[in-house]
Amino acid sequence: MKSHFESLALDEFATRQAGVLILIGRILLAWVFVGSLYGALSNFSGSVGYFRSLNLPAPELFTITNMAVEALISVGLILGLGTRYCAVLMFAFVLAATMIAHRYWEYPAGAQQIGQYNHFLKNISIMGGAMLIFVTGPGRFSLDRAT
Repeated sequence: MKSHFESLALDEFATRQAGVLILIGRILLAWVFVGSLYGALSNFSGSVGYFRSLNLPAPELFTITNMAVEALISVGLILGLGTRYCAVLMFAFVLAATMIAHRYWEYPAGAQQIGQYNHFLKNISIMGGAMLIFVTGPGRFSLDRAT
């Protein structure tokens, strides 16, 4: 168990370094969207095929829309521009993605179900991060703060 002194030191560090830590948090949250966007750009037909396999209407349009939203979220979070709006958009986007693509309970028991369950949990965590960014705001190192 931590001593009172250790707890105070940790709290003091978090308070003193909040701007940098929020920036790092924003970048880490954006990273998943940057990676997904890169994957869609480098294998557009594969992304379209994935959305087609989910029986989504107009999978090409769906892929392009996803890419645009992922780019907007990534840039907004990394630069801290429209940060709270990006956090709300991220929450809604990930919630929709989770409901559409990661219904793990529809898969047979085994590797596929476990994989989808892990994606489901990852997305729940991302939504939690979106809530935290929404509440804390962009932090000191952001374009929002500069205005």
